[in-house]
Amino acid sequence: MPNPQLNKDQLKQAHRLIEKVKKEIEKLAQNDPEVVFAFRRKVYKELMYEKRGKPVERKKLKEKMWKKQKGICPLCKQKLLERGVVLDRTRAIEGYKEGNVRLICPDCDRKVQETRGFR
Repeated sequence: MPNPQLNKDQLKQAHRLIEKVKKEIEKLAQNDPEVVFAFRRKVYKELMYEKRGKPVERKKLKEKMWKKQKGICPLCKQKLLERGVVLDRTRAIEGYKEGNVRLICPDCDRKVQETRGFR
């Protein structure tokens, strides 16, 4: 299932929101470039955590899925390497939860992403 996309009006709203956030950051930082940088970085990081969860949470989920799958990629049935494995979400919008992910090898991830239209 493809990820949801914003329509033209929603895209305009998103751009207005981004402009408001940028102006608020400038105001809070009192035009100090280092503080602007720090605010931007913090806002970005927190928004990514909303989408992906925190790294420690994903690491625990990878470990859990590794055990559950017995270290085997469910697609190609090959042994997973200890590094480079990918938590693949069935439905991106549902996030990184046990019932919505599988641990796959990088080669299978590339194939899955191609079939989904990502590059």
